[in-house]
Amino acid sequence: MFQFLDRLLLGKQWRRKQIRKFTDKVFDDFKNNTGRANLKFEDVYIGVLLVYNDINKRLPGLHIDPPSKDSVRLMIQENDINLDKEIDREEFVNLIKQITAHTFIAVSQSLMLTLVTAPAMAMVTKQATERIPHVGKYVQKIPNSVYASLVTLSAVLIQQAWREL
Repeated sequence: MFQFLDRLLLGKQWRRKQIRKFTDKVFDDFKNNTGRANLKFEDVYIGVLLVYNDINKRLPGLHIDPPSKDSVRLMIQENDINLDKEIDREEFVNLIKQITAHTFIAVSQSLMLTLVTAPAMAMVTKQATERIPHVGKYVQKIPNSVYASLVTLSAVLIQQAWREL
């Protein structure tokens, strides 16, 4: 039980570090290019698009669409603590955390579905191929755990390849 909670907390820490890394990189790029310490709406929206692009490149699963300009505009109003209509670094980090919260849930669900269904499908296909003449005797020699692992790995690789198309 404690190991599960520990891993769950470490996963959250990893996600927070990754979001912070993405947001710091984007914020620093805009700061260096514009020479301003804060971001205006256009900069924030481009930053959101860049963060989503980076997330879609790094995480397996479905392509996650970024929010619309109107929803980003509303979130800027919610996260602009000092009401100067510009976003500083911490406000930008909080905005990205708020925007991407559902993204990690969607990606996790997709990955979990793959990791649960692929082994089950592997066992069904193994049983079916064991009955095929000339092939079945070789399939029977493969341990179930190895066969399930190979099919699961193949499913994840196919998902990633499909996403890149």
